[in-house]
Amino acid sequence: MIVEAATQARSAHVIVVGNEKGGSGKSTVAMHIAIALIKSGQRVVTIDLDTRQKSFTHYIENRRAWAKRVARDLEIPDHICIGRVSYPTAEDEAAGCKALADAVETFKCSSSFVVIDTPGHDGYLTRHAHSLADTLITPLNDSFVDFDVLGTVDPETFGVSGTSHYSQMVEEARGRRYLLDHVTPDWVVLRNRLSMLGSRNRRLVGEGLQALSLMYNFRCIDGLAERVIFREFFPRGLTAVDDLDEITLGTRPTMSHVSARREMQMLLSAMRFGSAISDEMLGQKRDAA
Repeated sequence: MIVEAATQARSAHVIVVGNEKGGSGKSTVAMHIAIALIKSGQRVVTIDLDTRQKSFTHYIENRRAWAKRVARDLEIPDHICIGRVSYPTAEDEAAGCKALADAVETFKCSSSFVVIDTPGHDGYLTRHAHSLADTLITPLNDSFVDFDVLGTVDPETFGVSGTSHYSQMVEEARGRRYLLDHVTPDWVVLRNRLSMLGSRNRRLVGEGLQALSLMYNFRCIDGLAERVIFREFFPRGLTAVDDLDEITLGTRPTMSHVSARREMQMLLSAMRFGSAISDEMLGQKRDAA
């Protein structure tokens, strides 16, 4: 189990959420993982590397403000936002990567998990973060437009015809990590915005991901369906794993909240975080719902 290994080594497990394409749900996934881990009793530090959008940072700020507004004690991780230089020199890059590595090492001594959210574009901090990952999570919208960051397909057969920039970058980062301490990060690809119904596109994208997973040794699991409820969580900093009563939620819970919670429960279980996120915690309020 991941949590047991982290405890024995007295060093935090580093989870990096990355994809070089925006709009794939990175910040939503990162936030849900962080809050679920805190609720299970783990100490979690979160790092936002996207200093332009700051979606992860804003999500946490919204949560802090909403908790104060409704007078509820919502779990909030220790959080920092690490900047980047727009046009860095080699010295700037080296200094930035050292700052990130130093921050991770500092937090690894005092925390159980470090969750890092990366921007939707390439950059020296993004590449360095990937090389620090113990677990890499790549949310991917279920379309060939998003599939393109991982691989190319034949336009006639839709079979995989090659690899793309992001998968190549991940392979390089995993190689650097292996040379450093003989650890190969676990890579998990999440298929987000899944259609509620089966479709030809869903089947073809799934077949393509299966082929790529054999080439790059990643696990592919179903992520989040296209649910409006996940977008509505953001302004209040809430997650599907929160105890969403009427006061905390700000409105009466609906079946959409129940469905989102069950979906997130299955997702977190499939990520294999082991006893770090207990079934009891994920299933709270299930009977009441």
